[in-house]
Amino acid sequence: MDISPVILEGQHVRLEPLSPAHEESLIAAAADGELWNSIVTIVPSRDTISDYIGSALKAQAHGRELPFVIIQKSSGRVVGTTRFYDIEPIERRAEIGYTWLAASAQRTAVNTESKLLLLTYAFEEMRCIRVSFITDVLNQQSRAAILRLGAKEEGVLRNHMYMPSGRYRDSVSFSIIEAEWPDVKAQLEAKLAAKARGNAGEG
Repeated sequence: MDISPVILEGQHVRLEPLSPAHEESLIAAAADGELWNSIVTIVPSRDTISDYIGSALKAQAHGRELPFVIIQKSSGRVVGTTRFYDIEPIERRAEIGYTWLAASAQRTAVNTESKLLLLTYAFEEMRCIRVSFITDVLNQQSRAAILRLGAKEEGVLRNHMYMPSGRYRDSVSFSIIEAEWPDVKAQLEAKLAAKARGNAGEG
């Protein structure tokens, strides 16, 4: 399983390897909606962005993560970040997460195509047999978006995380497995084609 940094590019977005050079552009993206105030996901602020990137790159160096910035091609702006994490080469599985988008990029083709690029790379290049997603039980928007990808809900992980607010977070687990990938891919490609035809940009 090759987990070296890579650029993934589609019609709407380009996923580039995360680096310290992205600090200011990620701060600007997070400021679009003041995402660091979210109670259901952890988004870095100016005070935490350096540690956020450093932690991701340290995990990448150990072969556990592959982090990206999300660039909206129409504007050329960094609009968020996402990554593979908990990569297990022997078991051929990985998780996709740490995903957040500037408010202006939410509910557009950006997230759909980002996930299509990541899943295609996971199943067709990394040769994963399973890709999973985990989100806060309270994050209804994220849960709905993951289901729209074609992932199957598996259950709730109780007291899964300790949030900065002090709340014990229950998380919902979802997955897509190798046998499901062809149908999931076809559905995601159809959604993107429909967006292009309608030129609506709604996701």
